[in-house]
Amino acid sequence: QVQPVESGGGLVQAGGSLRLSCAASGGTFGYFVVGWFRQAPGKEREFVANINWTGATKIYADSVKGRFTISRDNAKSTVYLQMNSLKPEDTAVYYCTVRSYWGQGTQVTVSS
Repeated sequence: QVQPVESGGGLVQAGGSLRLSCAASGGTFGYFVVGWFRQAPGKEREFVANINWTGATKIYADSVKGRFTISRDNAKSTVYLQMNSLKPEDTAVYYCTVRSYWGQGTQVTVSS
């Protein structure tokens, strides 16, 4: 079974950028949609973006449209989330998911 493994989180100032990576451990993402979700303290987990297996279809939450870009490299079995113009409200643990499998998450903290 494939296990998503996130990396790339950290502390950044408002207006800055980060790139998150989600690698497939124990397999590949195959033909499946891969998604990113996030959960801020005291809030429910929310959808951020997802991408189909060809990369031709990408869906974004309204809150990140125009700032975040999702992409995938199937040869590397890795999905990326480029986050630009970060805001303090983007602070959360970011999770990658494929099928019913979830990663452990990576912390993103945006300081004002």
